[in-house]
Amino acid sequence: MDEKTTITEATAPSSADEERPYLFLHGIGRQFHQGDSTLDVLKGTELAVWSGQSVALVAPSGAGKSTLLHIAGLLEHADSGEVYIDALATSNLSDIQRTRIRRNDIGFVYQFHHLLPEFSALENVTLPQMIRGLSRNQATARAVELLTYLGLKDRLTHRPAELSGGEQQRVAIARAVANAPRLLLADEPTGNLDAHTANHVFATLAQLVRASGLAAIIATHNLDLAAQMDRRVTIRDGAVVELT
Repeated sequence: MDEKTTITEATAPSSADEERPYLFLHGIGRQFHQGDSTLDVLKGTELAVWSGQSVALVAPSGAGKSTLLHIAGLLEHADSGEVYIDALATSNLSDIQRTRIRRNDIGFVYQFHHLLPEFSALENVTLPQMIRGLSRNQATARAVELLTYLGLKDRLTHRPAELSGGEQQRVAIARAVANAPRLLLADEPTGNLDAHTANHVFATLAQLVRASGLAAIIATHNLDLAAQMDRRVTIRDGAVVELT
């Protein structure tokens, strides 16, 4: 079985209705030039992720985790290969088209929450929805629903500085999924949290992915947290490899 088959078939859901992955990275290559030398970070990388499936990306610093997430999220162009989102090839899309996909179909969570400090938790989750075009009432209702689901019902009016690290990151997760994306990309979302809080946030994130039917890639160094995901992959010599 070749590597592409391993990534795209052996890990596929059994249902015939779910055979097509929502995200498919095909033959992705990415190089960085340092003086006279060239660093191959990704080499012919293959990765497929289906709706409702969470994939933990476990690899050491410098292996290319962030690069892979940036390419998957259309924040960065690959040097070769193709990124398919819902079977749409994206390499030749205009910047406006790529931005539209990022805004409507992809949610991002980073190691630092990046919340707006002058706004409450509720407002931080409401604003992105209003920017997309929802009315204030619609956006507020969904924000309350999400924050309550994430255990923050009593913290809606608190500003980021008044929230704990775990609470801040749960608000960031709510903001990332507020516009009902179909793909969630998280880069070390619990990296700044203590072990107990990280486990709680990670479990909540995994539960949210399953409940909402998202396709998700979550980068982490923590193997115990990665074990909560549906699949675990790593990057070796520029290629994505499944972990058992």
